Formats: sequence, C-alpha cells, structure tokens
Amino acid sequence: MLKYSRQRESIKKYLDTHRTHPTAEIVYQNVKQEFPNISLGTVYRNLNLLAERGEILRISPGNGPDHYDADLTPHYHFLCTECGQVLDIDMEHQAQLDDIAMKQFDGIITNHVTQFFGLCPKCNNTKMN
Repeated sequence: MLKYSRQRESIKKYLDTHRTHPTAEIVYQNVKQEFPNISLGTVYRNLNLLAERGEILRISPGNGPDHYDADLTPHYHFLCTECGQVLDIDMEHQAQLDDIAMKQFDGIITNHVTQFFGLCPKCNNTKMN
C-alpha cells in the first residue's frame, strides 16, 4: 500500500485539470504555488511513481523532456518536431491495429501507443509566412 502524499495528490490533480501534456518543470512551477517548499526532484519522483503505477501516461518525445498526461483513455498524440509541443489528435482509437499486429507477432498484444510527428499548426504557420 502506497502512503498518501498531499504533494503527489496535488501533482495528480494538476494533471487531471490540465490537458496540455506538461513537462515536469511546468508541473513543478504550478504545484510550487500550493507547496512552496516542494523540490523539482520530488515532482520528478512522484511523476515517475504515478506513471509506473499506471495512473498517468509518460510521453517521451525522444528529444527533450518527457510530458505527462492524466487521460488514460486510448488516444493518439502529436509531437511537434519544431517546438516540442504535445497535442492530442482527435481521432478514433484504432483497436484493429492490435489484431493486425498479432498476426505478425508470436506473443500477446493488449494495446498500442502511436505518436505522430511533424509541425504543429503554430509552427506550420510560422514556416509558411
């Protein structure tokens, strides 16, 4: 049983109420308003713990810091290769991809994660102007 933590609860609440896929630094800056003595290390530890427990998603863009998402419903993310922003893509989850992959794989597939990369609308407009 995991010991209750007001700081961890505040981090989870922040993620539950912000769909912006914040980084640990952004979470830290916001939670620090409620807990002025909280450290960035504490935020990282709690984000890692929440991700390991399956209570939040950790989105690793490959380059740059991880982002975090409290929306555990199956959905897709877009990662901007210019500014690093992470956005949800409003499209239906493609559950049939699990079945297609199972035909090519000797194990058991229970789910998939797909990330799309490119330029977000803001960066795309900047490049076009």
